Amino acid sequence: MSRTVHCIILGTEADGLDRPVYPGELGRRIYDNVSKIAWQRWLGHQTMLINEYRLTPIEPKARRFLEQEMEKFFFGDGSERPPDFVEE
Repeated sequence: MSRTVHCIILGTEADGLDRPVYPGELGRRIYDNVSKIAWQRWLGHQTMLINEYRLTPIEPKARRFLEQEMEKFFFGDGSERPPDFVEE
């Protein structure tokens, strides 16, 4: 049986994540408030950020940046696309 959450992104009840996907307090908040659909949206946005900013996710500075953007994406005003980003 899948669990449901009131998704902070979709604004409605939706299937919740099967397990925590990120460590710590931020991970707990995501697990409690983010649906599978919204998590997939974040993964796409994160991939775009990594590619556009040419980030190396194993570098601490890049990880901090991505974590800040993740928090903004789910719980802030949203994570912005890079200024030069052109959708293909």
